[in-house]
Amino acid sequence: MMKIVFLDSLSLGNKDLSRFEKFGDFIEYRTTSKEQLVERIFDADIIITNKVYLGKEELSLAKNLKLICISATGINNVDINIAKKMNIKVINVKDYSTESVAQMAITYMLNLSSSLIDYNNLSKTGEWANSPIFTKLSFPFSNLKGKKLGIIGYGAIGKRVEQLARVFGMDILISERPGNQLKRFDRISFEEVLEKSDFITIHTPLDANTKNLFNIDTFRKMKSSAFLINTARGPIINEEDFYIALKNNIIAGGAIDVMTVEPPQKDNPLFTLNNLIITPHIAWASDESISNLLEGVEKNITDFFNGELESL
Repeated sequence: MMKIVFLDSLSLGNKDLSRFEKFGDFIEYRTTSKEQLVERIFDADIIITNKVYLGKEELSLAKNLKLICISATGINNVDINIAKKMNIKVINVKDYSTESVAQMAITYMLNLSSSLIDYNNLSKTGEWANSPIFTKLSFPFSNLKGKKLGIIGYGAIGKRVEQLARVFGMDILISERPGNQLKRFDRISFEEVLEKSDFITIHTPLDANTKNLFNIDTFRKMKSSAFLINTARGPIINEEDFYIALKNNIIAGGAIDVMTVEPPQKDNPLFTLNNLIITPHIAWASDESISNLLEGVEKNITDFFNGELESL
């Protein structure tokens, strides 16, 4: 009987995982620390992981391991090359959260353009009640229609964000890969996107080319009225430079669902800024997306048993 361990099921909330019991001896761990990892994987045949890191050192200790199911789209928490050398199959779940992430990106734009959070706080703290007239126009409020949206990363999520943004009448600027001199017909250079966009939304994977892609130099090329949104991976933005840009109004504001270290340190200076919305890595996690994700992991394991799995 195969032993299957889910190393960090808490990332999915309190979802029923009994569907995996049919595959063998299934053990669910809500979280797994580095100190607990060896004990939990040394005799596992299949590992399901969302964010627990599995590199050369960790994989060398899992003597029975045959399959790693990443319960996510991103694969930067598994050393794929080492796994291949050890004849361990690795598979992720693609496109399960497209609707959720795209919806959240639009939600950020609506909130930032309308100062919704500021107006909510103003009302609840009594400022509206103390107004001498029926309204209280204390913060900027602008329409999305006619604004230019720069999209960095034009995969399934980027394309869905484009569709939704066009409903609001936004003009779309699709970025070519940064540094790419050959521009495709439907794209403009990364530099042009920086210079022309009123909103920029990030949907590109994290790799050597995108780490710290947004830094003080790129912020200085953006409009001072522009907003930056990141629902991809935290390290794509240099957080120290982001703080400087927001604190000094080099750009107008932003919204992030991801940070360089997660969970973040409580004293991270980004938490002190009034022109930044921060949510705790939830853009992927609608009820529908989590259901899609579990179905995807289940299918991957089924394909593995049937000899039909196309490993990464």
